Amino acid sequence: MSPDLALLPLAAKMATTALIVVVATLAAERAGALLGAMIATLPTSTGPAYVFLALDHSADFIAAAALASFTANIPNGIFALAYVLAAQRHGIVASALTALAAWFLAGLVVQAVPWSTGPAVVVVFAVLLGCVALASRWRHAAAPLARRRWYDIPARAVMVASLVGFVVTGSAWLGTGFTGLLSAFPVVLLSFVIILQPRLGGPATAAIIANALVGLVGFTTACLVIHLSVPRLGVWPGLALALAVAVGFNLAVLLVRRPRRGVARR
Repeated sequence: MSPDLALLPLAAKMATTALIVVVATLAAERAGALLGAMIATLPTSTGPAYVFLALDHSADFIAAAALASFTANIPNGIFALAYVLAAQRHGIVASALTALAAWFLAGLVVQAVPWSTGPAVVVVFAVLLGCVALASRWRHAAAPLARRRWYDIPARAVMVASLVGFVVTGSAWLGTGFTGLLSAFPVVLLSFVIILQPRLGGPATAAIIANALVGLVGFTTACLVIHLSVPRLGVWPGLALALAVAVGFNLAVLLVRRPRRGVARR
Protein backbone atom coordinates (compact mmCIF):
# COMPACT_ATOMS: atom_id res chain seq x y z
CA MET A 1 0.00 0.00 0.00
CA SER A 2 1.35 3.45 -0.88
CA PRO A 3 2.04 5.96 1.93
CA ASP A 4 -0.77 8.16 0.66
CA LEU A 5 -3.31 5.34 0.83
CA ALA A 6 -2.04 4.29 4.24
CA LEU A 7 -2.85 7.75 5.56
CA LEU A 8 -6.47 7.63 4.40
CA PRO A 9 -7.90 5.72 7.42
CA LEU A 10 -6.26 8.11 9.90
CA ALA A 11 -7.43 11.14 7.87
CA ALA A 12 -10.99 9.76 7.89
CA LYS A 13 -10.85 9.24 11.66
CA MET A 14 -9.63 12.77 12.30
CA ALA A 15 -12.16 14.28 9.88
CA THR A 16 -15.02 12.42 11.56
CA THR A 17 -13.97 13.70 14.95
CA ALA A 18 -13.61 17.25 13.63
CA LEU A 19 -17.15 17.11 12.24
CA ILE A 20 -18.54 15.99 15.59
CA VAL A 21 -16.76 18.84 17.39
CA VAL A 22 -17.96 21.43 14.86
CA VAL A 23 -21.57 20.33 15.33
CA ALA A 24 -21.22 20.42 19.14
CA THR A 25 -19.56 23.84 19.02
CA LEU A 26 -22.24 25.37 16.82
CA ALA A 27 -24.88 24.23 19.30
CA ALA A 28 -22.88 25.42 22.32
CA GLU A 29 -22.37 28.92 20.93
CA ARG A 30 -26.12 29.42 20.77
CA ALA A 31 -26.64 28.29 24.38
CA GLY A 32 -26.06 29.59 27.89
CA ALA A 33 -23.41 28.42 30.34
CA LEU A 34 -25.31 25.32 31.45
CA LEU A 35 -26.28 23.95 28.04
CA GLY A 36 -22.90 24.86 26.59
CA ALA A 37 -21.20 23.00 29.42
CA MET A 38 -23.36 19.92 28.96
CA ILE A 39 -22.48 19.86 25.26
CA ALA A 40 -18.80 20.38 26.03
CA THR A 41 -18.73 17.39 28.37
CA LEU A 42 -20.30 14.95 25.94
CA PRO A 43 -17.70 12.43 24.72
CA THR A 44 -17.16 14.28 21.44
CA SER A 45 -13.42 13.58 21.41
CA THR A 46 -13.02 10.62 23.77
CA GLY A 47 -15.91 8.69 22.21
CA PRO A 48 -14.51 8.65 18.66
CA ALA A 49 -11.04 7.93 20.05
CA TYR A 50 -12.36 4.78 21.74
CA VAL A 51 -14.30 3.73 18.66
CA PHE A 52 -11.15 3.97 16.59
CA LEU A 53 -9.05 2.23 19.25
CA ALA A 54 -11.63 -0.58 19.32
CA LEU A 55 -11.01 -1.21 15.63
CA ASP A 56 -7.38 -2.07 16.36
CA HIS A 57 -7.29 -3.46 19.92
CA SER A 58 -8.78 -6.18 22.07
CA ALA A 59 -11.52 -5.87 24.68
CA ASP A 60 -8.91 -6.23 27.44
CA PHE A 61 -6.96 -3.27 26.06
CA ILE A 62 -10.10 -1.13 25.83
CA ALA A 63 -11.17 -2.01 29.37
CA ALA A 64 -7.73 -1.23 30.78
CA ALA A 65 -7.53 2.05 28.86
CA ALA A 66 -11.00 2.97 30.16
CA LEU A 67 -9.82 2.56 33.76
CA ALA A 68 -6.96 4.94 32.93
CA SER A 69 -9.46 7.37 31.38
CA PHE A 70 -11.63 7.04 34.48
CA THR A 71 -8.78 7.96 36.82
CA ALA A 72 -7.69 10.69 34.36
CA ASN A 73 -10.78 12.60 35.40
CA ILE A 74 -9.01 13.46 38.64
CA PRO A 75 -6.65 15.80 36.76
CA ASN A 76 -9.54 16.83 34.49
CA GLY A 77 -11.56 17.97 37.49
CA ILE A 78 -8.55 19.76 38.94
CA PHE A 79 -7.92 21.39 35.54
CA ALA A 80 -11.46 22.77 35.51
CA LEU A 81 -11.36 23.98 39.11
CA ALA A 82 -7.93 25.59 38.67
CA TYR A 83 -9.18 27.45 35.60
CA VAL A 84 -12.37 28.63 37.31
CA LEU A 85 -10.36 30.07 40.18
CA ALA A 86 -7.64 31.62 38.00
CA ALA A 87 -10.04 33.15 35.46
CA GLN A 88 -11.69 35.32 38.11
CA ARG A 89 -8.59 37.54 38.23
CA HIS A 90 -6.25 36.64 35.39
CA GLY A 91 -6.18 36.79 31.61
CA ILE A 92 -6.28 33.93 29.15
CA VAL A 93 -2.57 33.08 29.18
CA ALA A 94 -2.18 32.92 32.96
CA SER A 95 -5.52 31.13 33.43
CA ALA A 96 -4.88 28.49 30.76
CA LEU A 97 -1.31 27.86 31.89
CA THR A 98 -2.43 27.54 35.51
CA ALA A 99 -5.07 24.98 34.53
CA LEU A 100 -2.65 23.03 32.33
CA ALA A 101 0.02 22.99 35.04
CA ALA A 102 -2.55 21.69 37.53
CA TRP A 103 -3.63 19.00 35.05
CA PHE A 104 -0.05 17.93 34.37
CA LEU A 105 0.94 17.68 38.03
CA ALA A 106 -2.24 15.82 38.97
CA GLY A 107 -1.76 13.54 35.96
CA LEU A 108 1.75 12.61 37.11
CA VAL A 109 0.38 11.67 40.53
CA VAL A 110 -2.45 9.64 39.00
CA GLN A 111 -0.06 7.79 36.69
CA ALA A 112 2.19 6.90 39.63
CA VAL A 113 -0.62 5.06 41.45
CA PRO A 114 -1.34 1.38 40.59
CA TRP A 115 -5.12 1.76 40.48
CA SER A 116 -7.66 -0.98 41.03
CA THR A 117 -11.35 -0.45 40.40
CA GLY A 118 -12.65 -0.14 43.96
CA PRO A 119 -10.21 2.47 45.31
CA ALA A 120 -10.36 4.33 42.00
CA VAL A 121 -14.15 4.71 42.24
CA VAL A 122 -13.91 6.16 45.76
CA VAL A 123 -11.07 8.59 45.03
CA VAL A 124 -12.22 9.77 41.59
CA PHE A 125 -15.77 10.60 42.60
CA ALA A 126 -14.63 12.18 45.88
CA VAL A 127 -12.28 14.51 43.99
CA LEU A 128 -14.85 15.37 41.32
CA LEU A 129 -17.67 16.07 43.74
CA GLY A 130 -15.31 18.19 45.80
CA CYS A 131 -14.39 20.20 42.70
CA VAL A 132 -18.08 20.62 41.82
CA ALA A 133 -18.80 21.96 45.30
CA LEU A 134 -15.84 24.36 45.31
CA ALA A 135 -16.70 25.79 41.88
CA SER A 136 -20.46 26.04 42.42
CA ARG A 137 -20.47 29.73 43.41
CA TRP A 138 -19.10 30.72 39.98
CA ARG A 139 -21.62 28.85 37.81
CA HIS A 140 -23.90 31.81 37.09
CA ALA A 141 -21.84 34.66 35.62
CA ALA A 142 -23.63 36.50 32.81
CA ALA A 143 -22.10 36.17 29.35
CA PRO A 144 -22.05 39.14 26.93
CA LEU A 145 -22.94 38.66 23.31
CA ALA A 146 -19.88 37.96 21.18
CA ARG A 147 -19.36 37.69 17.45
CA ARG A 148 -17.81 34.44 16.27
CA ARG A 149 -14.61 34.82 14.28
CA TRP A 150 -14.09 32.73 11.17
CA TYR A 151 -11.28 30.63 12.67
CA ASP A 152 -12.89 29.79 16.04
CA ILE A 153 -14.63 26.57 15.04
CA PRO A 154 -11.82 25.28 12.78
CA ALA A 155 -9.32 25.88 15.60
CA ARG A 156 -11.35 23.76 18.02
CA ALA A 157 -11.83 21.02 15.44
CA VAL A 158 -8.11 20.91 14.65
CA MET A 159 -7.20 20.65 18.34
CA VAL A 160 -9.50 17.71 18.95
CA ALA A 161 -8.68 15.94 15.69
CA SER A 162 -4.95 16.28 16.39
CA LEU A 163 -5.34 14.67 19.81
CA VAL A 164 -7.33 11.78 18.35
CA GLY A 165 -4.71 11.27 15.65
CA PHE A 166 -1.92 11.21 18.22
CA VAL A 167 -3.75 8.78 20.52
CA VAL A 168 -4.72 6.40 17.71
CA THR A 169 -1.28 6.30 16.08
CA GLY A 170 0.62 6.25 19.35
CA SER A 171 -1.48 3.73 21.27
CA ALA A 172 0.78 0.84 20.28
CA TRP A 173 3.77 2.31 22.09
CA LEU A 174 2.05 4.48 24.70
CA GLY A 175 0.46 1.53 26.52
CA THR A 176 -2.97 1.48 28.13
CA GLY A 177 -2.12 3.94 30.91
CA PHE A 178 -1.03 6.91 28.82
CA THR A 179 -3.48 6.05 26.06
CA GLY A 180 -6.33 6.31 28.56
CA LEU A 181 -4.91 9.47 30.10
CA LEU A 182 -4.52 11.26 26.75
CA SER A 183 -7.89 9.97 25.52
CA ALA A 184 -9.51 11.87 28.39
CA PHE A 185 -7.38 15.04 28.03
CA PRO A 186 -9.80 18.00 28.35
CA VAL A 187 -9.09 19.31 24.87
CA VAL A 188 -12.68 20.44 24.29
CA LEU A 189 -12.71 22.38 27.56
CA LEU A 190 -9.30 23.83 26.74
CA SER A 191 -10.53 24.95 23.33
CA PHE A 192 -13.52 26.64 24.98
CA VAL A 193 -11.13 28.43 27.33
CA ILE A 194 -8.70 29.60 24.66
CA ILE A 195 -11.37 30.86 22.28
CA LEU A 196 -14.09 32.13 24.60
CA GLN A 197 -12.19 33.97 27.34
CA PRO A 198 -10.80 36.68 25.05
CA ARG A 199 -14.35 37.27 23.78
CA LEU A 200 -16.50 36.75 26.89
CA GLY A 201 -14.08 37.48 29.70
CA GLY A 202 -12.79 35.25 32.48
CA PRO A 203 -15.85 35.04 34.78
CA ALA A 204 -18.29 34.21 31.97
CA THR A 205 -16.00 31.54 30.52
CA ALA A 206 -15.34 30.22 34.01
CA ALA A 207 -19.11 29.81 34.45
CA ILE A 208 -19.17 27.41 31.50
CA ILE A 209 -16.26 25.42 32.93
CA ALA A 210 -17.80 25.40 36.42
CA ASN A 211 -20.99 23.94 34.95
CA ALA A 212 -18.86 21.52 32.95
CA LEU A 213 -17.61 20.04 36.21
CA VAL A 214 -21.16 18.74 36.74
CA GLY A 215 -21.20 17.20 33.27
CA LEU A 216 -17.76 15.74 33.93
CA VAL A 217 -19.36 13.50 36.57
CA GLY A 218 -21.46 11.89 33.83
CA PHE A 219 -18.50 11.58 31.49
CA THR A 220 -16.48 9.94 34.26
CA THR A 221 -19.29 7.51 34.94
CA ALA A 222 -19.30 6.61 31.24
CA CYS A 223 -15.58 5.78 31.41
CA LEU A 224 -16.29 3.49 34.36
CA VAL A 225 -19.10 1.83 32.39
CA ILE A 226 -16.65 1.04 29.57
CA HIS A 227 -14.19 -0.48 32.02
CA LEU A 228 -16.82 -2.65 33.70
CA SER A 229 -19.05 -3.59 30.76
CA VAL A 230 -16.65 -4.26 27.87
CA PRO A 231 -15.22 -7.49 29.38
CA ARG A 232 -18.76 -8.74 30.07
CA LEU A 233 -20.81 -7.44 27.13
CA GLY A 234 -18.18 -6.98 24.45
CA VAL A 235 -16.58 -3.88 23.00
CA TRP A 236 -19.42 -2.42 20.95
CA PRO A 237 -22.29 -3.00 23.44
CA GLY A 238 -20.06 -1.62 26.19
CA LEU A 239 -19.23 1.53 24.23
CA ALA A 240 -22.90 2.02 23.30
CA LEU A 241 -23.94 1.67 26.93
CA ALA A 242 -21.31 4.21 28.00
CA LEU A 243 -22.54 6.69 25.39
CA ALA A 244 -26.11 6.27 26.63
CA VAL A 245 -24.94 6.95 30.20
CA ALA A 246 -23.05 10.12 29.21
CA VAL A 247 -25.91 11.55 27.15
CA GLY A 248 -28.57 10.50 29.65
CA PHE A 249 -26.73 12.09 32.58
CA ASN A 250 -26.34 15.43 30.82
CA LEU A 251 -29.98 15.42 29.71
CA ALA A 252 -31.03 14.73 33.29
CA VAL A 253 -28.94 17.67 34.52
CA LEU A 254 -30.60 19.95 31.97
CA LEU A 255 -34.06 18.78 32.99
CA VAL A 256 -33.38 19.21 36.71
CA ARG A 257 -31.73 22.61 36.37
CA ARG A 258 -33.81 24.11 33.56
CA PRO A 259 -35.11 27.63 34.39
CA ARG A 260 -38.66 27.82 35.68
CA ARG A 261 -41.14 29.69 33.51
CA GLY A 262 -41.15 33.35 34.42
CA VAL A 263 -37.68 33.22 35.91
CA ALA A 264 -35.05 35.16 34.01
CA ARG A 265 -32.32 33.08 32.48
CA ARG A 266 -28.83 33.78 33.70
